[in-house]
Amino acid sequence: MELYFKNAKNLKTITITDCMLALDEFIAVAKFGAKVEFSQEMQENVRANRRLLDKFLEEGRIIYGVTTGFGENVRYTISPEDASALQENIVRTHSVAVGEPLTRVQARAIMLQTILNAGKGHSGIRLETLELIRNMLNLDLIPYAPSEGSVGYLGVEAHLAMAYIGEGKIFQNGVPAPAAEVLKQHGLSPIKLACKEGLSMTNGTITVTALGLLALYEALSTMQNVELAGGLCYEALRGTTKALDPRVHGAKRHEEQAGAARNLLRMLDGSQICEKYRDAKVQDAYVMRCMAQVHGAAKKMLKDAYQVIVDEMHSISDNPEIFAEGEDDGVALMSGNFDGSFVAAYADFISMACAIVGNQVERGTDRMVNRNLNDGLPAFLVSNPGLNSGLMITQYTAAGLMDEIKHLAIPVSIDSIPTCAGQEDPVSMGYYASKKAGQCVRKLQYMTAIEIYVALQAMDFLKPLEPSPALGKVRDFVRKTVPFVDNDRFLYPDIEYIVSLVQDGTLVELLEREIGELEF
Repeated sequence: MELYFKNAKNLKTITITDCMLALDEFIAVAKFGAKVEFSQEMQENVRANRRLLDKFLEEGRIIYGVTTGFGENVRYTISPEDASALQENIVRTHSVAVGEPLTRVQARAIMLQTILNAGKGHSGIRLETLELIRNMLNLDLIPYAPSEGSVGYLGVEAHLAMAYIGEGKIFQNGVPAPAAEVLKQHGLSPIKLACKEGLSMTNGTITVTALGLLALYEALSTMQNVELAGGLCYEALRGTTKALDPRVHGAKRHEEQAGAARNLLRMLDGSQICEKYRDAKVQDAYVMRCMAQVHGAAKKMLKDAYQVIVDEMHSISDNPEIFAEGEDDGVALMSGNFDGSFVAAYADFISMACAIVGNQVERGTDRMVNRNLNDGLPAFLVSNPGLNSGLMITQYTAAGLMDEIKHLAIPVSIDSIPTCAGQEDPVSMGYYASKKAGQCVRKLQYMTAIEIYVALQAMDFLKPLEPSPALGKVRDFVRKTVPFVDNDRFLYPDIEYIVSLVQDGTLVELLEREIGELEF
């Protein structure tokens, strides 16, 4: 499977046609601000689908959320004259999420997924509604939307829609300002919702998928940094590369494990440290001996998550959905494509993958600073321990983050709390699954940065032996900004700098220039 995530920073304009973007295209818009354009084909699909919905309304067909109330209120009939008021009501009354607002990137991701979901031409949304969202994305106008209290849909999305109708707020210079005023300043007008639009923009797996895609992208990138950090740990602890023998990994029927072993061998190729210590011990501790196995297992989980979450991005998650039948007619089908179980389950996979490799990252960090386990390196990797604490507390930080990941990795997709007077039972809880997956990845990024920091410190005690040329380039790059810790100093800025290199992919790019693209 080819994973499209590495080109996101380089894409400047994304033209939407079939609404089936690659992951890197999605991230280019959501995170890096690429401009969005609509193809003529996409525009006509949306217009044609809207004409069908207008026809259904004129004919008085009974359609959920168009000529009926919402949820358990489906038993009430709504007149065509009240169709617009019904949609405005759902946006206003459903805007009850609470807590801290979505980040800029999260909001942009949800806005884009709203376009992708409706732009396939089965939701009945008008083109002018999607054009407003597109223009807001291109102008980087970010609605204010609280981020807590969602079971998978409705509340958070309704706050975004409030901005579209000019009744919510949009961030201006970091402060929420009245949406109508901000839109006017940028030459835009709020929309007056037509039938079904409020429902379509608050329904489905829009937010679950958007946050899942963000977590997935960060997880894929972070996993490659985990592999790099593992290579540095191998050098620092003088691991024997015999455990990476291709025959060993060929004996297991997992291609991700074999690929992880090949990645480590390529990273360590030419290492004076590994050459000297190859036969120095019978076998290493688990943290090195099983590194490829653990990396491989986590990568398999992420690859499976990639397949499922990207498939969901390419799907339609609405209720009802509009389908043409012949040239002038069609049908509105009431169904359950709004369910978020697919994304919820595999967002939980992302969290669990973070926990699995996080255990190894933290244990590697501990082994390097622990004088009882690090084969003769000084206590806490400082020249004068006692007076100096060295990197002692960096392992505490990693341990604390690991504990948080473990708790966040408890699956939420297995849970359900009924809503809407039992009309919605079960509920997938996909929103929190995707949200906490992103939290797990961020914590793993810090843990990985700490392991890199500690490994570089340890490797400096092994001089004059040199690491591999590829990992030596990584060391030299980091050392330009983060010097060897000879005596105690303020360490926090060092960690923040290294985590920035993890998050933006700098170190992996540097490594891959030396050894070629890492296998995933």
